[in-house]
Amino acid sequence: MPTTSRSSPPRPEPAADDDPTDASLIAASRSEPERFAALFRRHAPEIMRYAARRLGRDAAEDVVAETFLIAFDRRRRYDAARPDARPWLYGIATNLIRRHRRAEVRALRALARGGLDPVTEPFTDAVENRVQAGARSRALAAAIAGLPAAQREVLLLVTWAGLTYDEVAEALAVPAGTVRSRMNRIRRKLREALTEENHDG
Repeated sequence: MPTTSRSSPPRPEPAADDDPTDASLIAASRSEPERFAALFRRHAPEIMRYAARRLGRDAAEDVVAETFLIAFDRRRRYDAARPDARPWLYGIATNLIRRHRRAEVRALRALARGGLDPVTEPFTDAVENRVQAGARSRALAAAIAGLPAAQREVLLLVTWAGLTYDEVAEALAVPAGTVRSRMNRIRRKLREALTEENHDG
């Protein structure tokens, strides 16, 4: 700990209070568990939105709570070389969501029927949302519901969680090349679904 004279103010610890990285928060929480609450405040709303889109709000609340409980229990094993904990947290959440696959497919089927996303709908202009929620949205939702679970996870982590391919690979503990090949297959299937919809329409 550096010493300071009375005439000069003490230097702030690097990134300790101003804008700490996720890794530094997790490291600090090992000796000061209350510091982990900052990680929750930073990421829980985003993970809640993601889980709610996949499962609905009720199940999502349980998933988010359990995600951060597990993360807290595992914080001593977190790789401090990774400043951003989002892929780690999404990986935990995705494992928990796997237990609710039936609920996820039901939510996607409901979206396919109605064309409205139950999470984003209340926060967007109602008229604009209804215009955008036409046959194209319903066809996409039906196609996503029909994807194998491993492909659906990749697609939704990219499109709904906003993770990069490398972050998805980290979250799912698979090679980045696997993520890319899955996305290529997904794009092909979704293009085919939209082409069929256009021909039927």
